[in-house]
Amino acid sequence: MYHVFLIAEAEEDIFDLHRFVAAHDSPGKADNLFGKLQETILSLSHQPSRGHVPPELARIDILDFLEIHYKPYRIIYQIIETDVFVHCVLDGRRNLEELLQRRLLRS
Repeated sequence: MYHVFLIAEAEEDIFDLHRFVAAHDSPGKADNLFGKLQETILSLSHQPSRGHVPPELARIDILDFLEIHYKPYRIIYQIIETDVFVHCVLDGRRNLEELLQRRLLRS
């Protein structure tokens, strides 16, 4: 069993998504999305290696991060020994190449 951790930016991503859906659709749908994202993230405690390398990172030969999806949302994470660190929870409908490089590869 792996331990799953959300870094602060990933938590903020989830809260931003919740606020957006609540404002543009309904608070009930936002709460449902929050629950489904949480369930998907916690599922990483079992078989986290089932994810795949984000194509934007694979193109620049960065293979340390994996992703899984819940609907259009991309959950980007890293496995270090028995820990899983979730770095981003992003809307996959956006162009994410620059954002991923900036957030995951900063020095």
